[in-house]
Amino acid sequence: MMGRLTNSIRRRGALALALGFATASLALAAPVSAQAYQCSLPRTASVPTIARDGPERQMPVTGYTLAVSWSPECCRTRDGDSGQARQCSGRSGRFGFVLHGLWPNGARGWPQWCGTEVRPTGPEIATQLCRSPSARLVARQWAKHGACMTRSPRTYYRVSAILYDGLRWPDFDRLSRKPDLTAGDVRDWFAAANRGWPSGAVGIKLNARGWLEELRLCYDRRFMPARCDRGRFGPEDEAAVKIWRGL
Repeated sequence: MMGRLTNSIRRRGALALALGFATASLALAAPVSAQAYQCSLPRTASVPTIARDGPERQMPVTGYTLAVSWSPECCRTRDGDSGQARQCSGRSGRFGFVLHGLWPNGARGWPQWCGTEVRPTGPEIATQLCRSPSARLVARQWAKHGACMTRSPRTYYRVSAILYDGLRWPDFDRLSRKPDLTAGDVRDWFAAANRGWPSGAVGIKLNARGWLEELRLCYDRRFMPARCDRGRFGPEDEAAVKIWRGL
């Protein structure tokens, strides 16, 4: 019982630090370019039922990953997919980097599916839909990751939003036109727009054909940028990268 209480206090302290640090970052840096174009928020959204698809794992949190997906690549072949309609049809706006999720990390793996009966409300999901344009994705991120960080979906979504909104987003359409583009160029482009952000804290996920799918931004327990471990860092700086424009 005492161990659970101590862990709860530590989690609340870390999240309080996140809110303070990320809010300060947001105040200092307005975005270079918006990542949602002509997107408007509904007042509420449906709350999907999320089925667990893996084992429950609870462990001390050693850091965090903010995963942001490059929407033009995701939507490249999904413009007619009804399950991706909000993100890819164009009827709800166009998107650049969208918030995949905020993930806690452990020393040997990551916590996930920490048991909870708490579900987000429709209005709580709706607040995220210009950052994460899928109600199912928003609900799943809470169930799989957020419940291992805090007891409240509202707090989880708030921390995720502050971190995402506090980042400066350089023009990746412009970067995509650079000849012989590399993973190092992508890291340097992002780090140059975010003062004090080391390029080693920018993880990259490419698909099998070498196209950019996702950035995985690495933080320590205080939500300060920290060098990614091998698993999150992705391809070395010399690796070739392609970026699908399509906005």
